[in-house]
Amino acid sequence: MAVDGRALLLCAGGGLGDSLIASVVARALRTRFARVDAFTLPAHRELLERVAEIDRVHVDDGGDMRAAAQVLQSYAYDACVVTWATSRTARLAQLAAIPIRVGQSRRLYSHRFTHQVAVRSERGDVTTHWSQILLDYARAIGCDASDSVPRVTPTSADEREAGALLESLGIAGAYAILHPANAVATERGLWPTVGWSALGRALRERFGMPLLVSGSAADAEIVAEIARDGGGIDIAGRTSIGAFAALAGRARFFAGITTGSMHVAAAAGAPTVGIFPFQTDTPERWGPTGERTATVRASYPCRPGERKETCPDYACVANLNVPRIVAAVETLLARNEVARRQESNPLA
Repeated sequence: MAVDGRALLLCAGGGLGDSLIASVVARALRTRFARVDAFTLPAHRELLERVAEIDRVHVDDGGDMRAAAQVLQSYAYDACVVTWATSRTARLAQLAAIPIRVGQSRRLYSHRFTHQVAVRSERGDVTTHWSQILLDYARAIGCDASDSVPRVTPTSADEREAGALLESLGIAGAYAILHPANAVATERGLWPTVGWSALGRALRERFGMPLLVSGSAADAEIVAEIARDGGGIDIAGRTSIGAFAALAGRARFFAGITTGSMHVAAAAGAPTVGIFPFQTDTPERWGPTGERTATVRASYPCRPGERKETCPDYACVANLNVPRIVAAVETLLARNEVARRQESNPLA
């Protein structure tokens, strides 16, 4: 197949993890199109600018749709894949006069797409990873990616920022990262810290290295308490997305709750343990991907039907299975060390 023309990945919605996972669609589009751009939310721009398969990142500021469509039309895209479909994004692709438009079927706005794709999860699939579900959109126009692991490449400026932070903290050797909060933790104000503090102490005792406790600026109160009680170092809100990726890429390991930062750490190459404390979590679908990753599934007996958005006490978070998480980190690091030795000496 000749590689020519331009394609647009329209992923203006969701969280950081959603846009990062959607970047594998850009990799698939590269098999057919010479140039692939992205259209995303302002908060996701910095992350997608560090994805090698994406040439340019446009931002949806939520303003005038026709003006945004005119900008996109000026690039004369041959095809567009909409991975976060709404009435706005579907109409935007149509107004931009992009001839091939791929998006979700069975929606009121689906008629705006030239290629409509049935999402596997709506057909009863509860185990396929979301990266494969999104790749179905690219497959609808003859594009695919054999490698569906998202990757982020920090810039030299990101590396300098990460290095400066480590220097300011007095860290010159190995360190690890613990990420204890997600959007629900911040929004509801009920997040227990005792389980994460216990995990922090256990990780420091077992691996004997500084533990950075990360989070957004909105997580500052939660992170500060966990860092204090768990013996870690609070870095909430102290890095850009790019610098966080650089910091994670240098870390001995990353352990954290399922959220965008978990996916960024894995995409940056950090040995990553994703923690899924809720019985309703679906690590098969949202777990970190790649050979340097592992997941710890829920073990606390949540009440039937309990969801993270409505849970009254987050008892599973207060009672994290610390030994299982530490064991998962040990196993992942040992597995990675074996793989490293085999790579360096394949005849051994």
